Amino acid sequence: MMGQALASTEGNGTAAADPAAILAVEGLTIGDAGRNDVAPIVDDLTLSVLPGTAFGIAGESGCGKSTLLLAMMGMIKTGLRRWSGDCRFAGVDLFAGDERELERLRGGRVALIPQNAGIALTPNIRIGDQIAEALEFHAALPATGYRARIEDLLDQVKLPTPAILARRYPHELSGGQLQRVGIAMALAGEPELLLLDEPTTGLDVTTQLGILNLLSELRHKKRMAMICVSHDLGVIASLCERVAIMYAGRIVENGPAVDMLRRPSHPYSRALLSSIPRLSTARIPSSIPGRPPAPEWHLPGCRFQPRCAHAEADCAAGAPALRSLDGGQAIACRHPQGAGVDAAPMAEAPRDEGLQESQPQIEIEGLVVTYHRRQLLDTFLARQAPKRAVDDLTFALRKGEILGLVGESGSGKSTILRAIAGLWPVLQGRITFGAGIDIAVPVRQRAKRTLQAIQLIFQNPDASLNPRHSVEEILAQPLRLYFDLTADQIASRARELLAEVKLDATYLARYPGALSGGERQRVAIARAFAAEPDVILCDEITSA
Repeated sequence: MMGQALASTEGNGTAAADPAAILAVEGLTIGDAGRNDVAPIVDDLTLSVLPGTAFGIAGESGCGKSTLLLAMMGMIKTGLRRWSGDCRFAGVDLFAGDERELERLRGGRVALIPQNAGIALTPNIRIGDQIAEALEFHAALPATGYRARIEDLLDQVKLPTPAILARRYPHELSGGQLQRVGIAMALAGEPELLLLDEPTTGLDVTTQLGILNLLSELRHKKRMAMICVSHDLGVIASLCERVAIMYAGRIVENGPAVDMLRRPSHPYSRALLSSIPRLSTARIPSSIPGRPPAPEWHLPGCRFQPRCAHAEADCAAGAPALRSLDGGQAIACRHPQGAGVDAAPMAEAPRDEGLQESQPQIEIEGLVVTYHRRQLLDTFLARQAPKRAVDDLTFALRKGEILGLVGESGSGKSTILRAIAGLWPVLQGRITFGAGIDIAVPVRQRAKRTLQAIQLIFQNPDASLNPRHSVEEILAQPLRLYFDLTADQIASRARELLAEVKLDATYLARYPGALSGGERQRVAIARAFAAEPDVILCDEITSA
């Protein structure tokens, strides 16, 4: 059966992978490289995917999705090791194969679209040259045909003016545009298996729809198999035929995507679906209480039991086995729920009737921003003024107010935030903070109090968190800079900040590379709140 997947069960029972599968994972367990006394990140997992089919894996941040996806290329993150099991692509053992053969395989027959395409791209090489490198290694194409193929790939992923964009560097593109470049590079080798790690991160809804349609078209036309890892259940529903719900390294439910997302049976699957915000109401859904177990936590029985509203005494007796239900679904739960999803209790969105009378915290008038810095030669040669990324923008943000900026990728949203934060120069216009403080100046010219008052949470935490600093040091820096606190007070406040973003104190000793994308984003959010700012600038903060 396509997409058959089993997690750890009583008696270590697992189903054998389908022999016709293009990808087969059997009994795979991945955990900490230095310790055997912690729970594995991927726990005795078996699944298989047939050619031309699409399989989705969903679950909370940190459940092991990305670790599993990397293992499907024969790669293990630093600090982790494979304890048992194997992974085969078209009969090739990805953990024991010849290294040269694996190099030809990766990026060619097996391609990965990473969660953060910006980090995967080399910052000092033009976009077109990076795609050309992928074509050189993995495409049967003469060098004379590279340019046309590059422009065709960029056009396929809905990027404007491909010929011009191919000559740009990564820093000149928005987050959504970088994501589409990553997709174009993955498609360059015409892979047989495409691994997608949050493929629509940073994409606006119209671009997302175009990309999903492109991937579906390519899958059917070229019989390409796909495995899509995402927290966005809408993406998985529109792209995949089957879906597995993953929790704490194990698969707790799987089955046909349509049935699974309409009639989930596992309490965790139901809780995930009921946590999705609805456009039809201004209320905020309640999140799942508690947090997923860290690998250091040893939980007997069902790992979801401490958070489950339907848990019984026998749930702690042992890990439940995946068992088949009607309709092709399988579930690892002793007390499955009925069809349908519980209506999530909604919290009233906060409103303050006095907002209109309060003074603006941020006031923008006639803002103009361009990416081109005009030189003396431009004036001398009477060159045309560069295109404006932000043109004559005016708005005000009052204390206690939340203002949303919505638009397609590349429309200037992030540029506006960077200008307010002082990270991009203002060509024209006025930006004032509080009682008339001019902040249309570079960040280095701002007073310390202003720096504290305005904090920016970047779309990409990988680029904003120092990989050589622990989480504790990352959170301690703003606390030291803006407050007169003792070492004990700083440590206590760091633990409080992590708790507010649903991470426990064990994360303080970790480094960004040991965190999932969503966990890194939560650390970035906690760091912004550490300064106790008056204004927080949020750039796609829930994308991961």
